[in-house]
Amino acid sequence: MKLLVFSDIHGDLAALERLLAIEADYYIAAGDLANFAKGLDKAAAVLASRKDRVWLLPGNHEHETATSALCAEHGFGDLHRNSFEAEGWHVAGLGHSNPTPFDTPGESPESELAERLEPFATLDPLILVCHCPPKGCALDEAGPGLHFGSTAIASFIERVQPEWFFCGHIHEAAGRKATFGRTIGINAGKKGWLLEV
Repeated sequence: MKLLVFSDIHGDLAALERLLAIEADYYIAAGDLANFAKGLDKAAAVLASRKDRVWLLPGNHEHETATSALCAEHGFGDLHRNSFEAEGWHVAGLGHSNPTPFDTPGESPESELAERLEPFATLDPLILVCHCPPKGCALDEAGPGLHFGSTAIASFIERVQPEWFFCGHIHEAAGRKATFGRTIGINAGKKGWLLEV
C-alpha cells in the first residue's frame, strides 16, 4: 500500500498538482490547504483528479465544518476523528491544532485533542495522521528551542505507540523524521511523504 501524506499547501496549487501526479493508493491532505479557509474550492478542483482516493483533515486554517462540507460536496473521505482500514492497517486522523497566537479557525484545547484521540488507542497496527505535531521534538521545532506542538498528541504517541505518525503545521520542521519508542514520526510538509507498507 502506498500512502502519500502532505500538509500546509496554503493555496499553492502547483505544489498540490505535483503531489497528485505521484502514484499512490491513498492521498491524505493533513490540513491547511488554504489560508483562513479561503480558496478551498480551488484546492478541491485539483484534488478531484484523485477524488476516490483522497482523505482530508482540517488544519488550524480550516475549521472542521469547512473540510467536512468540502468532503460531502466533492466525495472526498473525511479523516478528521475517523479511521479506515486498508491492507490490514488502520489509518486514523485528527485535524486542528492546539491554540496558536494567530487566532486561526481550527484550534482546539489540549483536553479536546486528547479526548478525540482516545478512540484510536485500540487500533493496531496504526498509522496516525494529525495536523499538529507532538510537543518537544524535531517535528515541532520552529527554531532553536522553540516548540509549538501538542502535549496531548505527544502523550498519546508515548502511550499508544502507533507504527507511523504523520503531521505538518510547523513549516520549519517539514521533512524531518523522529522516533518515539517504536513509532516513526514524520512532518510531511508541503513536499509530502510517500509511505509504502
